Amino acid sequence: MNSDKAKKGLERMPNRSLLYGTGIHSDHMRRPFIGIASSFTDIIPGHINMRTLERYIERGVENGNGTPFIFGVPGICDGIAMGHHGMKYSLPSRELIADTIETVASAHSLDGLILLTNCDKITPGMIMGALRINIPTIVVTAGPMLAGHSGKKRLSLVRDTFEAVGKFKAGQLKEEERKKLEISACPSCGSCQGLYTANTMACLTETMGLSLPYCGTAPAVLNEKIRIAYESGQRIMKLVKQKITAKKIVTKRSLENAIRLDMALGGSTNTVLHLMAIAAEAGVNLTLTDFDKISQKTPHISNLRPGGESFIEDLHFAGGIPAVLKRLATKINSTRTVSGKTTLKIAEEATIFDHDIIRPLNKPYHKKGGIAILKGNLAPQGAVVKQSAVDADMLTFTGCAKIFNSEEEAMKAITGKKIKKGDVVVIRYEGPSGGPGMREMLSPTSSIVGMGLHKHVALITDGRFSGGTRGPCIGHISPEAASGGLIGYLINGDKITIDIPKRKINVDLTTKQIKERKKKIKLLASKVKTGYLYRYSRSTSSASTGAVYKDNQ
Repeated sequence: MNSDKAKKGLERMPNRSLLYGTGIHSDHMRRPFIGIASSFTDIIPGHINMRTLERYIERGVENGNGTPFIFGVPGICDGIAMGHHGMKYSLPSRELIADTIETVASAHSLDGLILLTNCDKITPGMIMGALRINIPTIVVTAGPMLAGHSGKKRLSLVRDTFEAVGKFKAGQLKEEERKKLEISACPSCGSCQGLYTANTMACLTETMGLSLPYCGTAPAVLNEKIRIAYESGQRIMKLVKQKITAKKIVTKRSLENAIRLDMALGGSTNTVLHLMAIAAEAGVNLTLTDFDKISQKTPHISNLRPGGESFIEDLHFAGGIPAVLKRLATKINSTRTVSGKTTLKIAEEATIFDHDIIRPLNKPYHKKGGIAILKGNLAPQGAVVKQSAVDADMLTFTGCAKIFNSEEEAMKAITGKKIKKGDVVVIRYEGPSGGPGMREMLSPTSSIVGMGLHKHVALITDGRFSGGTRGPCIGHISPEAASGGLIGYLINGDKITIDIPKRKINVDLTTKQIKERKKKIKLLASKVKTGYLYRYSRSTSSASTGAVYKDNQ
């Protein structure tokens, strides 16, 4: 056992004494040591149910003849951090979380890991850390929130709070209704109700093979989630015995499955960053080209919020991820999973209960996948858009640039009704290095939708978007402004053309004009000079490679 390094032999007498100091029995000393990395916190609704899940994971590990140890992992709620300085810490926290998993598991010579996670970048961060140390690992995502209700109307956080801000500003919402939405949109524990980043990553983690079947979609409040937690504790012991490590699960073929499912569901654009970062830790070469190739050949067969009207709970009751895999059976790779079954076996055993929530391949919502990769003189290294959440008549758009050097500047202009039909809102210096931290732009994009401008206005940024963003919003513009990207040299009035079907994004400037701009315009200096964000800004790579630490490449 790996843990023998810390507990076996005469020289480890002091080590054992300290372990006995935790209250464990001599029987526990002979068993494999299993770390339960818990991101429990009282401030994230998606994580407040984790104390119960910890207990049942512990029970499963004990039942499987293992010794469980819980340790803490930090977490940030993107929704609470949204729209202000706090969001700068969201993506960088992924690297902190990966470092925490690596550090604690390595320092204590753990034999296996259960990763108890849920929201956004916490899930990929934990997986990245587990891949570094490459020991047997199972991920338990704590589950999505139930839909809110206002009478018979179902509510979700993004549609009914973030977009409601714009509606209220436009005079389409009364104060009494606004207050009711605010208190009713998030009725339970769990991650936000649509196919936003947290739930997308939970679904992709299950598809990769790191979670047990149905874990990715089972609502947080269901006892089914508790049983999955218990079974995960049991199952990790079999993985330890069989020496099935994280890198034996996360391979190029399993990552391709995750991308294909992402395209079929129309998931968050953040998954591009996260899957590329996970691939880097797994030693797998994954590029933006892989995403676009798979998108071109994968129909969009499930239309959840923000693009559609269904919720993640609807997907679960329609058959969950196994049912989606069943639809995609002719397109997915047969890969190993922590359940002991292959992806194709899981697909074979699944039942599809709702043929509109999970449509047949020949009756898709869209013929191509949810995400598109655009390139052009504005983004020679690539840019990302959630095309499944863009209205058909906005898939191609030409407009005049309105330049903003921060999210706050843009938000002030949008809510101040200074954005007009035909504008392309350009938000720059919000990339991984320039932000720093690559903030999500949910507040401005939601306000544009709420004010009814999403059919007349586009938005581009070197930052990123929440999984809740909809409309012609192009993110991850690479290279970013702070790294000398052309987006840093744009001026008000520049003519920008977005052509999603042709995968193009260009500004109408000649090579000579661009050279002249670069001579005259001085890029802005770094926004921070101290602390973790400064260190992150100096170390992070381009969004086109996953915004990972450069020393990981």
